[in-house]
Amino acid sequence: MTAPSLTARDWTRSAVAGMASYLDAAAIVSTGTALVLFQDALGLDPMQIGVLSSLLTISIAAGALTGGRLGDRFGRRRVFSLTMLLLAIGAGLLAAAAGPVMLYVGVVLIGYASGADLPVSLALIAEEAPPGQAGKLVGLSQVLWFCGIIATQLLSIVVGGMASTGGRILYGHVAVVAVVVLLLRLRIPESAKWAASREHFAEGGSKAGAPGVRELLTGPHLVPLLGLITFYSLVNVVANTKGQFGTFLFVNVAGSSVSTAAAIGAVTMGLGVVVALWFMKVVDGRNRLRWYLVGAACYLIAMGIVVVFGVSQWTLIASSVFGALGGSLAFEGMLKIWCQEAFPTLLRATAQGTVVGVARVVAAMAAAATPSLMTNAPRATYAGLLGVVAVGLLAGLLVGRSVQRHNHLRDDDTATPELAEESA
Repeated sequence: MTAPSLTARDWTRSAVAGMASYLDAAAIVSTGTALVLFQDALGLDPMQIGVLSSLLTISIAAGALTGGRLGDRFGRRRVFSLTMLLLAIGAGLLAAAAGPVMLYVGVVLIGYASGADLPVSLALIAEEAPPGQAGKLVGLSQVLWFCGIIATQLLSIVVGGMASTGGRILYGHVAVVAVVVLLLRLRIPESAKWAASREHFAEGGSKAGAPGVRELLTGPHLVPLLGLITFYSLVNVVANTKGQFGTFLFVNVAGSSVSTAAAIGAVTMGLGVVVALWFMKVVDGRNRLRWYLVGAACYLIAMGIVVVFGVSQWTLIASSVFGALGGSLAFEGMLKIWCQEAFPTLLRATAQGTVVGVARVVAAMAAAATPSLMTNAPRATYAGLLGVVAVGLLAGLLVGRSVQRHNHLRDDDTATPELAEESA
């Protein structure tokens, strides 16, 4: 059966909702640069910068863990409008920060808001997508994530020599985009599938807006939940290590330069965008798992090159290229669509928020020991990462095969009566 064609409305709604990924990436990358630019004007010491960076990660995790649940109980539209408002306020505080206190408050707000927004906005995209097109539209969010990084990096080049003013411009960019997205989101109607599922749930006599978390943790959904947590947490440790400490390795271990590391990062980022666009084309097809295996093989090669040949500029370059290919085909983009398909409507955002929240905490803990390990035993560290990513990718393959047999989005399409379409 041929999937229905996508309309301009489908693309627009998915782009507006998917801007959560753009802003998540922009907020994280902006913070990494802006705190350095703020340090002289606001008197920040290295410990405060470290605390603020950690606080951002913790806030994102807290937002993901709670925001998804709120979206399942109270609706996609209500929650993702509120989170975007909080993000705009937080970014505005950071842009206008007169001291560390405003930085702490702003970082908590943008972290919590971006973490809470992601599972809810992705659930709305998947639920409102035409049958057979959810993967493509959810995949658009991954392209927007890359765009958020690229836009912020380009802006950083322009404002990098402007001290605290540059930091304020970086956060101002986040605030302005958040306000525009908020205004556009106010025109998006509630997810029809969520509304129908909530009405059906209420007819059963429940006063709650959604099934309890206990059903997610004790019922048939526990196995895919644990599988996705394993997949995303372990692969994310590797991706986060390469992202956070790539420049560190190039400079301090391989004896290269920051400019070389930045150039390689730009090339691999562009490659990631190209492959993410290809991912949108294939993710709804019957060969999805074959492409996942291609990405998994690239990830294993990316680690294995360094394990076999040691740390040098050229092995790190080759590892970065294969890592970009693996990350685009067998990582976050795949997780996003599996989370939509593996769980029913009223548990969908809760489950995804749990997966993302746990993975962020695991990555933060792993990052604490990484610089020391990379400095003293880089080859052995990559060997450990190879084992970690292999286990994570195997867990993803098992979940992917299970989801292919029982797709809750597909079941919703056949089981949920169509509602009259609300005007945007």
